[in-house]
Amino acid sequence: MLASYLIGLREGLEAALVVSILVAFLVKSDRRDRLPLVWAGVGAAAVLSMVFGALLTFTAAHLDLQQQELFEAVVSIAATVFVTSMIFWMRTAARRMSGELREKLGEALRLGPVAVVVVAFLAVAREGLETTLLWFAAVQGATTTASPLIGISLGLLTAVALGWGLYRSALRINLTTFFTWTGLLLILVAAGILKYGVHDLQEAGFLPGLNTHAFDISGVLDPGAWYSMVLGGMFNVTAQPSVLETVAWVAYAVPVLVLFLWPGGRTPAGPAPQPAQTAS
Repeated sequence: MLASYLIGLREGLEAALVVSILVAFLVKSDRRDRLPLVWAGVGAAAVLSMVFGALLTFTAAHLDLQQQELFEAVVSIAATVFVTSMIFWMRTAARRMSGELREKLGEALRLGPVAVVVVAFLAVAREGLETTLLWFAAVQGATTTASPLIGISLGLLTAVALGWGLYRSALRINLTTFFTWTGLLLILVAAGILKYGVHDLQEAGFLPGLNTHAFDISGVLDPGAWYSMVLGGMFNVTAQPSVLETVAWVAYAVPVLVLFLWPGGRTPAGPAPQPAQTAS
């Protein structure tokens, strides 16, 4: 649930910021009549994300065991690539995101209603598809419980509340700090997802060494303890990982964390959208 909540919160807040920027631009430009077009684009993006999630679930459910392991491995590796690119993109593009969105929406207003819908759709669809792919990869093996669905739903609801609060200036949070800490946690989540993908490739027979364990901490990590569930659900920490799983985790986590924390490449997040001016 914790990993799903983090995914929903992080990705949901990015989408909420995008939507609030678009809405604030229309309100300040006295183009409230175009707001339904923005919400239509947002709704279409949400539907696309749900269809994508259903397609992933349907595909996984109609494969034999080896094909399912291979499919889940590919999804895990793809999710790792997407979340990594998203984390670094947000770090560098946050400052200019507001200006770029406003410029695109201004052009769309000149082109017509369909263009406005398309801008809103494209702005949110990227976040939605990433959220779906990352969540699907993160909750593999947890299909017997509703916790992942509850977690991501709570994360998205929290993101919506934060986005609305920022838009109305009821909340003042340091977005740079928020995205830094959630970025760090998501890197560890992504490392666990990659580790799971390697495990699936080993179970499918595409990689050797499934039973060659790097270490065994089963005497310390009680599988029934709450902290074991948190570590396993959040970061895919297991008591007996294979050598290849461990190598994949370290080979991903260490350099990505170093690059993410390297001070020279960090760009502060831009300011939150300003509140709409109420008509007198």
